[in-house]
Amino acid sequence: MKRLLAIELQKIWKNRASKILTISYFIILCFIAMIASIKFDIGNFKIHFAEMGIFNFPFIWHFNTYIAASLKFFLAIVIVSMMANEYSYGTLKQNLIDGMSKKEFILSKFLTVVLFAFISTIFVFVMSLILGLCFSSYTEFGIVFSDMQYLVAYFVKLVGFFAFCLFLGVLIKRSAFAVGFLFVWFMGENISHAILKFNLFNRAPWVDEVYNYMPLESMSNLIVEPFTRLNAIKNIQMAVGENSVKDYDIHFSSILIVLVWTAIFIFSSYKIIQKRDL
Repeated sequence: MKRLLAIELQKIWKNRASKILTISYFIILCFIAMIASIKFDIGNFKIHFAEMGIFNFPFIWHFNTYIAASLKFFLAIVIVSMMANEYSYGTLKQNLIDGMSKKEFILSKFLTVVLFAFISTIFVFVMSLILGLCFSSYTEFGIVFSDMQYLVAYFVKLVGFFAFCLFLGVLIKRSAFAVGFLFVWFMGENISHAILKFNLFNRAPWVDEVYNYMPLESMSNLIVEPFTRLNAIKNIQMAVGENSVKDYDIHFSSILIVLVWTAIFIFSSYKIIQKRDL
């Protein structure tokens, strides 16, 4: 496995665009820390994000994983390009000629996907821990390390999303078309969901239940938005007479759905490579 992973990392590091995108992704993640210094003073209206509690333990695990997950498209381009370059530069055929099996080839890609997700999760963990220790009002050990399930959900979400990107790269071959198809799929899920729910079936609950099993929707459901958990937002909602109850927990069923999709994408990628005339 080390040999397979080393081969893939070498390919990525020697590709200038992939290297820049990967480094940019982790640099942009660091910008989350800059949110702490943002202040808005508009007359008597003042906002200091750090004072709103976004870096309080254990809320910070929810907030940072949600924000970091929204930046995953940087690495998505790297994953898609990683596969598309295999066709463009003929390295896939050369690897097979050199003795690598098609199963090992897909395994090497999947290991890279898992490694990217793992490094990103560790990075978010360390960054959140530092920010929390600097700005959180609660630093007791039991509070600091509670709600760590958001990191697990973040890791699973990235693995599932990157596996989807890998599948598109294998299926479509061209990185630009694969990224375009990813966007079309995203829009298709959301638009069809809205049409069925609000136009055709008058907010029927079963529509949401069905779409919870769709690839991108299931990944999105792993970590729901954290903003309505903030006291400032709750106060605004109460002031306008809105008191919605939202489930912010991480559910095993949601994780299982994404893991099943991950297995489907990796297996489908292998089958395509296995049957395709290279």
